[in-house]
Amino acid sequence: MCGIVGYIGREDAAPILLKGLKKLEYRGYDSAGIAILGAGGLTVRKSRGGIKNLEEKIEAELANGTLAASIGIGHTRWATHGEPSDINAHPHTDLSGNIAVVHNGIIENYARLKAWLQKHGVVFRSETDTEAVAHLIDLHYNGDLLQAVMESLIRLEGSYALAVVSRDDPDRIIAVRKESPLVIGKGDGENFIASDVPALLEYTRDVYYLLDREIAVLYRDKVEFYDGDGRRIEKNIAHVDWDAGAAEKDGYEHFMIKEINEQPKALTSALRARIQADAGQDAQGGVPVKAVNLEEIGFDSSWAQANRVVITACGTAWHAAVIGKYAFERYSRISADVDIASEYRYRNPICNPQDIFIIISQSGETADTLAAMRMAKESGSRVIAITNVVGSTLAREADLVMYTWAGPEIAVASTKAFTTQLMCLYLIALQFGVLRGVLSGDELAKSIKALEEVSGQAEKILKDKETIQRFAARHFTKSKVFFMGRLFDYAVSLESALKLKEISYTHSEAFAAGELKHGPIALVDESTLVVAICTQTVLFEKMDSNIKEVKARGASTLVITYDDVNYFDQSADEIFRIPRLPDGLSPMLSIIPCQLYAYYCAVQRGLDPDKPRNLAKSVTVE
Repeated sequence: MCGIVGYIGREDAAPILLKGLKKLEYRGYDSAGIAILGAGGLTVRKSRGGIKNLEEKIEAELANGTLAASIGIGHTRWATHGEPSDINAHPHTDLSGNIAVVHNGIIENYARLKAWLQKHGVVFRSETDTEAVAHLIDLHYNGDLLQAVMESLIRLEGSYALAVVSRDDPDRIIAVRKESPLVIGKGDGENFIASDVPALLEYTRDVYYLLDREIAVLYRDKVEFYDGDGRRIEKNIAHVDWDAGAAEKDGYEHFMIKEINEQPKALTSALRARIQADAGQDAQGGVPVKAVNLEEIGFDSSWAQANRVVITACGTAWHAAVIGKYAFERYSRISADVDIASEYRYRNPICNPQDIFIIISQSGETADTLAAMRMAKESGSRVIAITNVVGSTLAREADLVMYTWAGPEIAVASTKAFTTQLMCLYLIALQFGVLRGVLSGDELAKSIKALEEVSGQAEKILKDKETIQRFAARHFTKSKVFFMGRLFDYAVSLESALKLKEISYTHSEAFAAGELKHGPIALVDESTLVVAICTQTVLFEKMDSNIKEVKARGASTLVITYDDVNYFDQSADEIFRIPRLPDGLSPMLSIIPCQLYAYYCAVQRGLDPDKPRNLAKSVTVE
């Protein structure tokens, strides 16, 4: 995944491009570059490393006005073809330097294109697939950049979001997308391109979301749109309501710790308006009886006729899906399967029109997840999307969409997206249970009350974050960290291990505690920290036995459990306590200390938790 920006207007383009790239650096930070189109023609500047490296490289030119121009495109890269280097950085140009291209995605047939272009005398300078696009457009160019791009697209296979400029066509930018996100920002006498909304918020809140194979032609005072066959089309403007400050660090050292601390607010947003007084029930003791209300997403009783729920996602969202499986079985008493989307799309899965698919993706653009959704829809199954991004591909193609309303999440390691995905899954599971007649009024009322209290309880945990910080300071040098739990706690262990390995590069694993003696215990020794998540009350005795087993083999132990539980006082080395809530809902709280631990370990190791090596925010290519 990479980040793309573009600007055409009356202002100096280079500073605007650099600001936009900084907002998109979470999408890739192997290298960065810009191409600007001004009186001096087409100028390309690029550098290996982050945006800071690029800024330093062009600092003098920015100061003396050498790069002054009012049209430009920019790119921040996450390498797929070719190592991170100055040469492989985008933008890429044709041999004459007439055409410049930035690209997010993968051109799957680039090797064949490269061989074909080389037969036509093209000499390649980089190892990237994108360079083939620049040469291909040049080959088709005959004075009309739009026509050249359209003819080139016929030959391209794979996924792409492209922005193209030409020295010989100096008054417009051509943009096109297929399976990679691209947003067009509409301004006053200026227009913008970005891979994601945060790069635009400083300048405009009016945007167009490009659909697959749609082309946008940006001029200073207008934007024209074409479909894949070259026909003019009209598109509606969407207005973005995000607070621009939500995409800034706001005084925090890193986006990740900011987003961890934003979880109480995000959980409230995910819940707000989805719990309402039940018009069919009288107030009890003067207090209105409450119910889950998902009318906003179009959820009605027909959805409860399903024979099975299938939840599909990747990465952190898949861990939310595992918790969703337990939630549907507990609260809805319906069979629930969980699939990793990248596996699902290559299997020959058994599905039917009576299945309900829930597809989860923070960005709504995860390539494998979108492919799994399309397979489900082809089978006749109905799809509910859980996503954070309005206008994303997932949101547009699903039958129903439930937004998490978490606000922009910039750090690569997902935190508030995860907990708000859980909130959405719990609400759907509870509504399923009501409509299927298997959830008692008392349990529903208890669950709703707990959901309403989660935000305040999360605040309480965050006020005690220094306890986790001190714990991390003592244990960040551990070479192995194992997380274990049972049922819901096992699912939280999966996400906790991922967070730690993502940003601190510590070897971490998650085990279902009952499987400890089936192999994993062989890895336990004095260099091991074991984090035992213990919120499933009926399994406290079993967990206590597991804790004693790893301690007997030299491991240090941390237990995460409720603040009214003393069961593990004798067996655990240290205990972090969270507020009590129903066991089935505990993941929304038990994950928070694990997020904090991962963050503080990364900081102790001198690493940047916002930009873990080799990772990008959302995987929009395979």
